[in-house]
Amino acid sequence: MAENGKTAQSGGGMERREFLTAAGAAALAAGLGAGHGARAEDQPPKAGDKPKLELGLIGCGGRGNWIADLFQKNGGFKFVAGADYFEDRVKGFGDKFGVAAERRHTGLSGYKKLLESKLDGVVIESPPFYHPEHAAAAVDAGKHVYVAKPIAVDVPGCLLHGESGKKATEKKLVYLVDFQTRAHAFYREAIKRVHNGDIGKLISAEAVYYTGGTWGDATFDKNSPEARLRHWGIDRVLSGDIITEQNIHALDVASWILDADPIKAVGQCGKKARGACVTCNSYFAVIYTYPDDVLLSFASKQCGDGWEDIGCRGFGARGTIDTHYFGDVSVRGKTPYKGGNVGNLFTDGVVLNIATFYDSIVNSKFDNPTVAPSVRSNLTTVLGRTACYKGQPVTWDELLKANEKFEFDTKGMKA
Repeated sequence: MAENGKTAQSGGGMERREFLTAAGAAALAAGLGAGHGARAEDQPPKAGDKPKLELGLIGCGGRGNWIADLFQKNGGFKFVAGADYFEDRVKGFGDKFGVAAERRHTGLSGYKKLLESKLDGVVIESPPFYHPEHAAAAVDAGKHVYVAKPIAVDVPGCLLHGESGKKATEKKLVYLVDFQTRAHAFYREAIKRVHNGDIGKLISAEAVYYTGGTWGDATFDKNSPEARLRHWGIDRVLSGDIITEQNIHALDVASWILDADPIKAVGQCGKKARGACVTCNSYFAVIYTYPDDVLLSFASKQCGDGWEDIGCRGFGARGTIDTHYFGDVSVRGKTPYKGGNVGNLFTDGVVLNIATFYDSIVNSKFDNPTVAPSVRSNLTTVLGRTACYKGQPVTWDELLKANEKFEFDTKGMKA
């Protein structure tokens, strides 16, 4: 989810801050219990009185501060360093979490100074364009890595994450990608049942991400790299466009259900209802072809009001899996699974992932299972985006062979 947007829920348009105010406290207190389908074996223990792990935050904007607060509430972590290009953001974070002045780093290379210091791990909440670079440097520096989705905006970045994840395992480091759906028991159980054959052979699937104008429509100097960085959520290079930065939540679930690399994609996108400074598109419509001629239809919008949903369905010969990020998850058909409502997954999923991160570090679990699926789903978004940009079918093999890299001109920016 983007840090300044609306929650996505069927038929609603509630602002995220309103949703979290109304449901956040209750979800944190009770959302991990039986009412939300979370079983004891799916929930790593909270840190309690165990020694705190020292962390650095790379990317001190709105979501960075939000997630840092959840790390602190876990009880097993303490933030001792921060890095962001902008001084005001580092100052705000440092003041809030008691970070010493000498451990607040700014500029493009601020993250390098952070990584040179004594730390157990890093939390990466910088713009997606920088995720591969920041995560790779963290592993090289011997730090555990907790990184936001999407992991990258292009093919080289995705592949670098794959390499970094393997290197982390070799170096006995934890490397966790923060997809909330993959942490929730209802999603896990429903998709496990699909993979076990409960809905029969998959015939087709659909995924949607409908939301309003998440990032607003700011006016700024498009030729200023600093201004673009301030508004990275509406910059297609820094964010990867909406299909990668935001819609990945739906496409990750589809990728999880289908459990394969797509063969090809074809689609269209457009920039209707966008201002002159916004380089991201406002909608995407893509048809993916998977092995055995299984088709995935995907549609998204990031504009307008009246209907919001992050959903994915898989249709099999004997049933259907139906999932919604802010709604119900179930399997219907000859072998049904009731599932239930996931509640405030936006927060609860992160809480579970933070607990898993702590548990993996203190119990030396270095298999890093979130990396490979995240690389696949991220590449799936890039395939759909590339097909839409080109206006013609693009195959998975063609995408990887082209290995196109996004570029961001930092001339004139503070090193």
